Amino acid sequence: MPQSLTQQLSREQQIAALEKDWAQNPRWKGVKRGYTAADVVRLRGSLQPQHTLAQRGAEKLWEKVNGGAKKGYVNAFGAISAGQAMQQAKAGLEAVYLSGWQVAADGNTSETMYPDQSLYAYDSVPTMVRRINNTFKRADEIQWSRGINPGDQEFIDYFLPIVADAEAGFGGVLNAFELMKNMIAAGAAGVHFEDQLAAVKKCGHMGGKVLVPTQEACEKLISARFAADVMGVPTIILARTDAEAANLITSDHDANDKPFLTGERTQEGFYRVKNGLEQSISRGVAYAPYADLVWCETGVPDIGFAREFAQAVLSACPGKLLSYNCSPSFNWKKNLNDKQIASFQEDLSALGYKFQFITLAGIHINWFNTFQFAHAYARGEGMKHYTEMVQEPEFAAREKGYTFVSHQQEVGAGYFDDVTTVIQGGSSSVKALTGSTEEEQFH
Repeated sequence: MPQSLTQQLSREQQIAALEKDWAQNPRWKGVKRGYTAADVVRLRGSLQPQHTLAQRGAEKLWEKVNGGAKKGYVNAFGAISAGQAMQQAKAGLEAVYLSGWQVAADGNTSETMYPDQSLYAYDSVPTMVRRINNTFKRADEIQWSRGINPGDQEFIDYFLPIVADAEAGFGGVLNAFELMKNMIAAGAAGVHFEDQLAAVKKCGHMGGKVLVPTQEACEKLISARFAADVMGVPTIILARTDAEAANLITSDHDANDKPFLTGERTQEGFYRVKNGLEQSISRGVAYAPYADLVWCETGVPDIGFAREFAQAVLSACPGKLLSYNCSPSFNWKKNLNDKQIASFQEDLSALGYKFQFITLAGIHINWFNTFQFAHAYARGEGMKHYTEMVQEPEFAAREKGYTFVSHQQEVGAGYFDDVTTVIQGGSSSVKALTGSTEEEQFH
């Protein structure tokens, strides 16, 4: 039996091991915690469960954003369902983004549709993380059962790192601490927190956003890191600022925020601030020591703004990685020409933006294509539209590696036939695929 299972380290040994890791592991270069290894050991309990998917995902994502990605940067997009995330893995993406906006609209445990204002149940994003990882596990089991091994040409690494949206933490530092633990338990590789007031949180492309003081936002990042250390996982923490657009703040006491105060107050008692690049830089620099990547939410796709923000943050915190939301809330062709759009992500990568994502691509893909088919199906020649718009394009996509044409096999019918056969001693007359239309017509 491994020593780790039979002999537990003393508190002092655990503290010493953590201190050594923080001091010597290049993973923690430039990371500021604000607490001690003794604090972590005291509050994590006598038994430390393993969080394999979160651990593996965090390590993989860190390697990707530090030069290991195929393109030199990771480009992801928001998955609206676990099956959509599985298709992303099959198609060759290197990470999955999980958007709170999409969860609010069409995937929350409150079982209703909300705007992006933190109205959905607190457990919704961790629940979706868990669903995605469960689907990844099933897809991997199916693949493995067919004798496909790592290193084989057909092998797909389904366990993409999941970067999940923690909004503004759904409250204060304790809410952020517990939410981060839930994200890790569900298998998230990375989690982002924003600097808005949770009680009136808005989508970054809405009006009415209210910032919390810089120090309060830093404390939420510390809370997230502390939760990850307590869980024993090197989770990637992304710090987002909404200071480019937000022109309200809850308090005037923070020295970092004073240069941006206008002296005006609102009927709710909030203070008005001068939003824009300078306020964004101020916060990005403040958050950088507590985060692994820094993200400034913007209203338009502007390389000039991205360059100035990156230069300022990297000047203060050399080597810090950056993130960028290539949002569907931008009217891309209204702001950029075709050449600029085509090179936009490469240009961002050159500036240090190593994790880039389209927040709401999944829901736009889903809803748009559903509407297109439904519109034709409701008005035209019935099954002609299904065959022309769905089935025949699916057949054509098989040469790229698309396999959902065989939808029974895709979701595990063959895998559970194997389970049945094993249980019944090597043969069974009730296997699902034998005699199915899929077996007869799609092979």
